[in-house]
Amino acid sequence: MKRKGEKRVLTNLTASTEETQEAFETLVGAIKGLDLWHIATIVLLLLACMVVMKVLLRLLDRTFRRLEVEKSLHTFVRAALRVFLWIITICLVLGYIGIPMTSLIAVLSVLGLAITLAVQGSLSNLAGGIQVLVSKPFKADDYIEVGSVGGTVAEVGLVYTKLRTIDNKIISIPNGQISGEKIVNYSTEEKRRVDLTFNTSYDDAPERVTACIRDVIGAHPKAFFTPEPFVRVSAYQASSVEYTVRVWCATEDYWALYFDLLEQVKAAFDRAGIEMTYNHLNVHMVDHRK
Repeated sequence: MKRKGEKRVLTNLTASTEETQEAFETLVGAIKGLDLWHIATIVLLLLACMVVMKVLLRLLDRTFRRLEVEKSLHTFVRAALRVFLWIITICLVLGYIGIPMTSLIAVLSVLGLAITLAVQGSLSNLAGGIQVLVSKPFKADDYIEVGSVGGTVAEVGLVYTKLRTIDNKIISIPNGQISGEKIVNYSTEEKRRVDLTFNTSYDDAPERVTACIRDVIGAHPKAFFTPEPFVRVSAYQASSVEYTVRVWCATEDYWALYFDLLEQVKAAFDRAGIEMTYNHLNVHMVDHRK
């Protein structure tokens, strides 16, 4: 079955090549038979098509500006429409000269097959780029994670999306890969929640510890109090009591609040005499000689 399919493809390709050669010979003959009147008509036809093309492209630009379509998608659609209109223009001119439409279709099919074979590796990325630009899971300056890669979106292209990492490296990810991955966008919402855990000694009363943490949160200007900050005992470990802290803030203030709370809670514990303990083992020596 596979060999039959390959033979069929080769037969169709050979037939298209023969039709293309025939169309080329017909075109050469038609050009040689043109007179001044036909040339003038062709020029007027080209000018009319160019005017229509310009009007349609302006309407497209105006529509996309109103819809606030992503710039990369706008550029791609505009270029694709321009190519399509030029193909129609060429078909009209060649049809006026006397080239049969079947021959034109044969030429376009051969060109399309050649282009498809040449860029088939990029077509999936192009399709992924269109999908990303239409669905808009992220935009420029958003911080995202795609698979195991994270960074700020520097550019959303049709083939690649560029991420800027926190150490200022640029990572170009094929859009075909992005469209099939899980995307986490940390910049879409206006608020984010800071989640932290602290471990203190069993000797420190939970009421003192939670009050100390709440005082630190209440004094921080970037912490939100609606929803109310959450500070509770979350686990009793082998050598410590674990406290879970959840505080909401503006998305752009997330890391500032995160690091501030880590530093300021430790300083507040030191002032209050609260011990931030760690895993340890107490060994009691018993003297049996007594």
